[in-house]
Amino acid sequence: MDSLVTTQNEKSNYSIDEYIIVRFNPWILDTLAHTDYYYLKEKGIFNEDSQSLLALQKGQILVLPDSIQTLNIRERMANTYIDVNVPEFKLRIIENGKELHRFPVRVGQNNQRYLEMAKREVDMRTKPGIGKIVRVNKAPLFINPKDNHKYYTTKRDDNNVTKLPAIPWIEPEINGQRFGQLIHPTTNMATLGKAYSNGCIGLRESDAWFVYYYAPLNTKVVIRYDLRGKDEEGNDIQLTNIYPGFENKTYRKEAIEAALQAIDGEPIPVCNCSTLK
Repeated sequence: MDSLVTTQNEKSNYSIDEYIIVRFNPWILDTLAHTDYYYLKEKGIFNEDSQSLLALQKGQILVLPDSIQTLNIRERMANTYIDVNVPEFKLRIIENGKELHRFPVRVGQNNQRYLEMAKREVDMRTKPGIGKIVRVNKAPLFINPKDNHKYYTTKRDDNNVTKLPAIPWIEPEINGQRFGQLIHPTTNMATLGKAYSNGCIGLRESDAWFVYYYAPLNTKVVIRYDLRGKDEEGNDIQLTNIYPGFENKTYRKEAIEAALQAIDGEPIPVCNCSTLK
């Protein structure tokens, strides 16, 4: 993909990148999502190494957008942000104020623990706030922050041991700070919908691919702690207060709009996500 981008940009008077190519060829994203261990398991396939699966095969055709189409994609991307509501255990991709995708996540534990990686006691709760993506790691190392040991395999929910997925991790800066609460895949779907992690926001592998391609560098991020929610029938519900004391950290829509605009001076349509079921 990188070589294709370089070649195309050298001979064109407009530039593209991997995000634009994938957004213009959505079948690529679907193919990547279908390398998910649990998706393949549902199809009766055991895959020990997702990195061995190729999303692009020799002879496949990619369609490249022209300059107008590229501009349209860039405008959509500029009006896209990531919304996470911690007590709801949900991450949403919002474009032009409307929900495009919604995924279950796991969030940080309501706990403090000494982490060897940080060399100190760490508050593992996922911090609410507003910011943007400041780092993309395409080749993440898997390190247990408790003891700083690297690991190369993972035990799945079905007790099978596999290699780790090669899905990029993204890091948001929230309220001007980098808390180390990355957005990345988890290999254990049973932990989704729980306060389980060391502060990171975890998704299933297929969903992590979607988030990666919808959230390049500088994509805006809102992490809320909103106890208002909707059930499947659309009725108002009160979510469980998983972090007592955080209930006053809720942002009103107007405050979110102002904070997102303050990041780069550009306004962005905001979703009233607490009204979505």
